[in-house]
Amino acid sequence: MVKWTGEAEHAFEGLKRALCARPVLVTPDFSRGMIVQTDASEVGIGAVLSQEVHGEEHPVMYISRKLNTREQGAGAKHGNADAPSRRDALWTMVTSPRLVLKEGGWYKGLRGRVVGGTYIPNSYVNLLSKYKQIVSPSFFHGCAFPSCCQVPLCIDSSNFSVIEAGLKCCQGKCIVNSISLKEGEEEFLHRAATVKRYGAAVVVMAFDEEGQATDAERKVEICTRAYNLLVNKVGFNPNDIIFDPNILTIGTGMEEHNDFAIYFIRATRMIKETLPRARVSGGLSNLSFSFRGMEAIREAMHGAFLYQAIKDGMDMGIVNAGNLPVYDDIDKELLLLCENLIWNRDTEATEKLLTYAQNNVKGAKKVVQTDEWREGSVEERLEYALIKGIDKHVVEDVEECRAQVGRYTRPLHIIEGPLMNGMKVVGDLFGAGKMFLPQVIKSARVMKRAVGHLIPFMEKEREEMKALSGSTEDVDPYQGTIVLATVKGDVHDIGKNIVGVVLGCNNFRVIDMGVMVPCDKILREAVKQKADIIGLSGLITPSLEEMIYVAKEMERLGMTTPLLIGGATTSKTHTSVKIAPRYTSPVVHVLDASRSVVVCSQLLDEVMREEYFEELKEEYEDIRQEHYDSLKDRRYLSLSQARDKALHIDWLSAPTPVRPHFLGTRVFDRYDLNSLEEFIDWKPFFDVWQLRGKYPNRGYPKIFKDKTVGSEARRVFDEAQRLLHQMIDSGSLKGRGLVGFWPAQGDGDDIRVYREDAPATRDAQPIATFHGLRQQLEKDSSSSEPYLCVSDFVAPLDSGVSDYIGVFAVGVFGAEELSQHFQAQGDDYSSIMVKALADRLAEAFAEELHARVRKELWGYSTDEALQASDLHRIRYQGIRPAAGYPSQPDHTEKTTMWSLAGVQEKTGICLTESLAMLPAASVSGLYFSNPQATYFAVGKITKEQVEDYVRRKELSVEEVERWLAPVLGVYRRAEEQTGNLQGVKSLQLFCLLC
Repeated sequence: MVKWTGEAEHAFEGLKRALCARPVLVTPDFSRGMIVQTDASEVGIGAVLSQEVHGEEHPVMYISRKLNTREQGAGAKHGNADAPSRRDALWTMVTSPRLVLKEGGWYKGLRGRVVGGTYIPNSYVNLLSKYKQIVSPSFFHGCAFPSCCQVPLCIDSSNFSVIEAGLKCCQGKCIVNSISLKEGEEEFLHRAATVKRYGAAVVVMAFDEEGQATDAERKVEICTRAYNLLVNKVGFNPNDIIFDPNILTIGTGMEEHNDFAIYFIRATRMIKETLPRARVSGGLSNLSFSFRGMEAIREAMHGAFLYQAIKDGMDMGIVNAGNLPVYDDIDKELLLLCENLIWNRDTEATEKLLTYAQNNVKGAKKVVQTDEWREGSVEERLEYALIKGIDKHVVEDVEECRAQVGRYTRPLHIIEGPLMNGMKVVGDLFGAGKMFLPQVIKSARVMKRAVGHLIPFMEKEREEMKALSGSTEDVDPYQGTIVLATVKGDVHDIGKNIVGVVLGCNNFRVIDMGVMVPCDKILREAVKQKADIIGLSGLITPSLEEMIYVAKEMERLGMTTPLLIGGATTSKTHTSVKIAPRYTSPVVHVLDASRSVVVCSQLLDEVMREEYFEELKEEYEDIRQEHYDSLKDRRYLSLSQARDKALHIDWLSAPTPVRPHFLGTRVFDRYDLNSLEEFIDWKPFFDVWQLRGKYPNRGYPKIFKDKTVGSEARRVFDEAQRLLHQMIDSGSLKGRGLVGFWPAQGDGDDIRVYREDAPATRDAQPIATFHGLRQQLEKDSSSSEPYLCVSDFVAPLDSGVSDYIGVFAVGVFGAEELSQHFQAQGDDYSSIMVKALADRLAEAFAEELHARVRKELWGYSTDEALQASDLHRIRYQGIRPAAGYPSQPDHTEKTTMWSLAGVQEKTGICLTESLAMLPAASVSGLYFSNPQATYFAVGKITKEQVEDYVRRKELSVEEVERWLAPVLGVYRRAEEQTGNLQGVKSLQLFCLLC
């Protein structure tokens, strides 16, 4: 039953008229377009698919259903169906196998888009997945119908293997978006040849090895070089070349950006004059990004810009054509302001446009001056303090509330009233993207201080009430209780701590059990606390197996508590394929802190929970099926074939490996942390705080220019700088580490390590052996790339060439103690900041030490003169791969490193049972010096290589499979052959994505 509102009545009447005007459903003509009419209320949506026959519209198909939770959140009211239809409902109508349009939903949906005037449907086929080729061939097969392939399908992905997968399935003329010279000429030519082979046109970005072109001359220089390569070397038809010379943002306040529009138009004109028959395109939304939220301004800028760009030769653009104004219809005052900005005629053009917007947009709010907020009511002051994260006056304001006995008769009423009202605003702003994570953490600090002040009064009141009533039960004021834990063997908890703070801000009672928590302890605590939800977190890949184990134990014990999964190595695919089938109650992957509140609220809502769970099960079943389907097309080389196609270096003609300046280990007991600051890569730091700039302001330091997050990023960065210097100067943080070098020789896929004074011969006994894994997943038939293993980078035993290998381990100590100190003071913001900075220092320690190794300690690259930014882009010789990461996915190789170098004894860095490092801010790995050494991903491997690895490592099959879980290919694990996995197809493929 649903509430029948006026909006519902309006929607019903509108659709009834559309459907009953021509009540006989006609047979659709799939060679022509369709007309889609939708309408929605607060609770439901209806849609009619019609087609024009002899000048009259006739219904073809129809649908009426209740809106799902996400669609209701779109805010459809008063007959306005735009929000749900443009988000989920309409797309669901033409694609869902459960609804009327069951057959051919994809291509009918595309036809609808063609009718709508979008001549190049933009198909982001890799969607939310960070893995290769997670693309549904059925989508492209549907697009192969003649009625769909009559217009170009634009295949847009940053992953070229996804693009190629789409090209293999599509008929008609496709457009590939995009390729560039960013990764070098060889890769550019390879990708261009692939595109040409499939007969597609290609978008070429104005990027090269030095980065993005900004001025007109560089744009034309790069495009000319690409044109000559495409036409002369690849044999591309110039008509199939579409250059995108980068429309960049103007009106940013940065003087160097003022001519970006001029540069594009000038470059367009030069390209059309000098590169015959080539096309020019561009993404128009970038131009006006500084005016995000001011749609009238942005549309006018687009119209004015296109008017001139088309005259100068621009052929096509990525733009919402439905919102593009006619040039002559743009308000004359606004047009003049836009053109002044585009042509950089007025240094105050941006300010004048903003003034125009303020004078012509309703609802503009006055900016509150510094202390003006203190003049409001106590409730307004508390709300403002919570939103702005100001804790200076919060105790004073809470006391003022307590003094109003007639209004706030109990301390709890202050929490449930003004404090929770303020936090609700914080939650709403955060959910809408108008507040950012650092601000939310600061709001939590204010809330904690206010509640902390009230707790003694609440405790006193509680005891008095118990004494009067004789009762022993307390009233639970929380929305729900959530138990959070980092699973056994894992020490990383920054993300978990952030989620806990955000949930606490939204009136959830959070029981944070910390790190390295065993399964039985988690479940006992959940039962004891009567938890409504259990949340698991982990960073290292062995944690994924532990999460599976927890889910199986919850099922065995008959628990029904929803299970949340989060952490850097987790994914929705892994959760749906490997965890959810083990537990019949809800299992939900939560991407980040901003999603956690919505998910938890839905799981605890008595009305919405069942519907949400059903939608979740359907979504995860679809993901599982797509995952299994993607495995069918994967091909693997046998291990012998892969070894035959290994990287074969001519060691006798190659430069002789350099002997390190010392052999054995060297310990750095109190490393100078001040020397590391210039080596810090700040991008992951901003990722921790979920501050992500949009192009062209991605990454550090460009993020400070971002219109949305720039000011907050700058504020967080400045606070981080102050805390970093304070911690280093006070000695709160200490850096310790070691490096070691030994003679080494390759032996198949192994690396044998010898004593400093021992000859490296086949008869000599090695003091350690590192075991490598080799790529087996078949590469493209046109690829000449080798199938790599880390042992390829070390001279083999029979080469007659002496070679060496290095080991390193570095750690930053003291962060955990300092973080706990801030935590005890109720300062979550500083607690999280300490750990985030310690992680960055540890990575900088590894980066700086590697530079010293290359130039001094090993000395194989003594003339290196690279900037820190070059180091982050790995522009140096040699590599430092870490165990448990793509080039060597086996974490157990750390035990060999620790034993060989005496890491724990010499530095204090130890390993947990899951082989995570303590302290958490630690980095370790191997050093390879060979010029051809490169980072790579082993990818999936076959049972044959697992058995070979078992023999070489002298371990059991079960133990090796447990540690290699992320890379096991298509075969059954021993435990799964006998296990009863609920909800998993009988195929039971083992392929863990993480």
